[in-house]
Amino acid sequence: MIKLFTIGFTEKSAETFFTLLKKAGVKKIIDTRLNNVSQLSGFAKGADLKYFAKAIGDIGYEHNIDLAPTKELLGKYRDKKITWAQYEIEYINILEKRRILQKLDLEGLDGSCILCSEHKPDMCHRRLLAEYLKKANKSIEIIHLIK
Repeated sequence: MIKLFTIGFTEKSAETFFTLLKKAGVKKIIDTRLNNVSQLSGFAKGADLKYFAKAIGDIGYEHNIDLAPTKELLGKYRDKKITWAQYEIEYINILEKRRILQKLDLEGLDGSCILCSEHKPDMCHRRLLAEYLKKANKSIEIIHLIK
């Protein structure tokens, strides 16, 4: 079984965030945000997160924008020009166009954690990505780290 975790950093203190990762046994964070340098990210800004993850939990870090939604898609959803259901379809189409399944080593994802900002995975691209990967490899077990 390939354990694939997901986590969002909002509504979490650094202590809660890193404790969740350590307790789960996460080996690598895969940052799927388009923009990982926003001031709103606090402790989860790209370079800081890479440092903290290594120092606190000996956890690796990778920023993979191929896994992020496009700026246009985010804008259309944020501006209510499309529904969540339409967003889901468009995001999966983006993954298909980018040939994500050919680029990622699905077996090598064991112990990885998909990161974005949303607190819960329900309406978040990290859940869509995890489910897309699981559809391609049934031995993937998705574990959402929330609290």
